[in-house]
Amino acid sequence: MLDWDKLRIFHTVATAQSFTRAGELLNLSQSAISRQISALEETLQVELFHRHARGLLLTEQGEILFKTVSDILSRLAAAENALLESKERPRGPLKITAPVAIGTAWLTPHMREFGELYPEISLSLLVTDREVDLTMREADVAVRMFPAKQPDLIQKQLTSLRNSAFASNDYLRAHGVPTKAADLKNHKLVVFGEDPRLPFADVNRLLEAAGVEPKSVFKINSLFGMLKAVESGIGIAGLPEYMTQGVSKISRVLPDVKGPVTEVYLMYSMELRNSKRIKVFKEFLTRKLAEDGLSKVALAS
Repeated sequence: MLDWDKLRIFHTVATAQSFTRAGELLNLSQSAISRQISALEETLQVELFHRHARGLLLTEQGEILFKTVSDILSRLAAAENALLESKERPRGPLKITAPVAIGTAWLTPHMREFGELYPEISLSLLVTDREVDLTMREADVAVRMFPAKQPDLIQKQLTSLRNSAFASNDYLRAHGVPTKAADLKNHKLVVFGEDPRLPFADVNRLLEAAGVEPKSVFKINSLFGMLKAVESGIGIAGLPEYMTQGVSKISRVLPDVKGPVTEVYLMYSMELRNSKRIKVFKEFLTRKLAEDGLSKVALAS
């Protein structure tokens, strides 16, 4: 029978790729960590790590053990959360992941209200444009701008977000207000660029709508950066409308130029299908989208 303490230490070392870092995380000395790993390797009669100056790398056998231990830890976490939620009110940790733009500009401001409604839920929000692996419990629930790629995820389409053209009021006073797409050739445009990971498809449709080479183009690989560029008066940009709510210094232009519509999904693993935490979070998001005029019904009108 393998010693679970040694397996837990092994998993931490493999994740940290360092005896020193693992020791800090587990409050153990580096020598104690090293002894536990050596004892585990002796028990299994295999080497688990390649040791070199830049850190530790798992051997083929180490990869097999790491995947198994990760799966066990994931199942234990799911069992713990299920036991916590067997009580009347939803409680326990809830780790949410969302793209940087919507996670920062829209979701974060609503987290205080959610926390006040459900004080026994411990919230964590990971904003990243990387596709976090929900099946490996890197997060419990994801807000995403694309449908699920894995068959073992449950997904719900939350809404469709409209994108429109915006410019600062100072810019429009200085350069005039475009009235048709062809006018963009005489304006400066702010576009998403220099990054292969697009926040959503057709993010630069405004540039395509111009149909001609604009006066100049400023590229930045961040939707939030595009908003700040527009606020500062650099030029006109196509932005999700949720990002411009409450920003008084900018105005929508070219209402007849249709920007892309982005579908927004909520998804989580099958293991969490009965989670009260996810149920109340899903209900909360649906309500806040409607209140902010971002629901499907509001967008259809």
